[in-house]
Amino acid sequence: MDVGGMLRKALGQLERERGKIDRQIASLQAALSGAGGRGAGRAGKTRRRSGMSAAARKATSRRMKAYWAKRRAQAAAGKKR
Repeated sequence: MDVGGMLRKALGQLERERGKIDRQIASLQAALSGAGGRGAGRAGKTRRRSGMSAAARKATSRRMKAYWAKRRAQAAAGKKR
């Protein structure tokens, strides 16, 4: 292979590598700006949930206990038939 052919081959490899690096840079910039799609722009941010008050937890607990008691009673009635 002559020197010109080797140089063209090396240049082609470097251009492919530059394209790959350019795509990675664009991806990182999009993630930092929040324009990168699903989940992008949330790097370092934590999701904060609103908590339930003690009264709300107690009310939910009562409702769920009644719900499951009813389900168990229906299951038991279905087995007896």
